[in-house]
Amino acid sequence: MTDQVGTDLRSGAGTDEGTRSDIAPASPGHYEPFHGRPVSWVAVSIIMLGFLIGGLALIFGTIWWLFWAGLGLAVIGTLLAASTNIFEDWY
Repeated sequence: MTDQVGTDLRSGAGTDEGTRSDIAPASPGHYEPFHGRPVSWVAVSIIMLGFLIGGLALIFGTIWWLFWAGLGLAVIGTLLAASTNIFEDWY
């Protein structure tokens, strides 16, 4: 296989010792921590509470009315999350 043009260090691919920059790398900057909006935390808490209630209703004697109440609570939390645009809180 023949040697490709410019692959040898002598052909200019190496670094030039005399042009080294003394500029320090940029600092990451100061950003305020963002942990989501309070309404997003409320929506997620409602969803988790609904799943917890529904799960416990199935574990302790299959209490169907409590299961459906937990499911309804999870749906209400999901609707709250969707209506407040929770997916924009990721940053």
